[in-house]
Amino acid sequence: MFDNLSERLERSFKILKGEGKITEINVAETLKDVRRALLDADVNYKVAKTFTDTVKQKALGQNVLTAVRPSQLMVKIVHDELAELMGGETAELNLSGHPTVILMAGLNGAGKTTLSGKLALMLKSKKRKNPLLAACDIYRPAAIDQLKVLGEQIGIPVYSEPENKDAVQIAQNAIKEAKSRGYDTVIVDTAGRLAVDEQMMQEIAAIKEAIQPTETLFVVDAMTGQDAVNTAKEFNDRLDFDGVVLTKLDGDTRGGAALSIRTVVNKPIKFVGTGEKMEAIDQFHPSRMADRILGMGDIVSLVEKAQEQYDEEEARRLQKKIAKNQFDFNDFMAQIQQIKKMGNLKD
Repeated sequence: MFDNLSERLERSFKILKGEGKITEINVAETLKDVRRALLDADVNYKVAKTFTDTVKQKALGQNVLTAVRPSQLMVKIVHDELAELMGGETAELNLSGHPTVILMAGLNGAGKTTLSGKLALMLKSKKRKNPLLAACDIYRPAAIDQLKVLGEQIGIPVYSEPENKDAVQIAQNAIKEAKSRGYDTVIVDTAGRLAVDEQMMQEIAAIKEAIQPTETLFVVDAMTGQDAVNTAKEFNDRLDFDGVVLTKLDGDTRGGAALSIRTVVNKPIKFVGTGEKMEAIDQFHPSRMADRILGMGDIVSLVEKAQEQYDEEEARRLQKKIAKNQFDFNDFMAQIQQIKKMGNLKD
């Protein structure tokens, strides 16, 4: 997703290659290129300006160590500032409450329904939760059916009232159902809405008021670019949500929304959707994302993915087989399948 930005930033740092020290002239030249790269990536222009000003301030105040070249130091400063721009710390999901209630809100077509399913599966498999999905999109044809199909795929029950046209009541009933049947988490999928549609905005505000969610997540399509930031601001003014989820991060987008949204609404990005499969949801780590943008690769996430697929017992068994020279093609195939479970190699 950030390929274009990564290339442009790399080119910017080349200006400093071969320079003996950081000076006002070469910093200004590098940062002019960095700012242009950020604007091309659809980053909010105010955010881009503040970002380059901060980097300049820090770079000029630095003494270059003899072991570190100016270009390397510049990459480090830009990396730290990028991570800070996207929130600095990794934001955890608040799972308190009995049950925990998570309200999903956002525009039409942002991918809320699929994201609700992905989040439910992640909470079930990684956090040992017992979630219930609540279908509160009463407007889009087949929205309830879509959630039911997803629920069946991942083995998570879906609460729905197809005949009821009161989204607030359905959400309240879903929570009652969760309490009576022992579900510890309720994920409420709502209809997509525009921030200018007053009636729909009142409805989502009423749902939030009625169910008092533990977490309100604003789901935004990363491909919307700069407009995503404006929409997030309008939704936040009305809903005061707790965090942002970026979907379609695997798309061929310029990624500026991810860099701007945190600064503009001052709410953390908590998750990112990274593909179409139900397992394709990751917690958002600002410093790892900065690594990826600067072409360093997100090795930590790769290791975590490998650990999820890694079976310690199986590894011990294979070690013994290899030691006894009994490793055969079936074992080799099992190993290949484990690697395949990690997803696409180009990721």
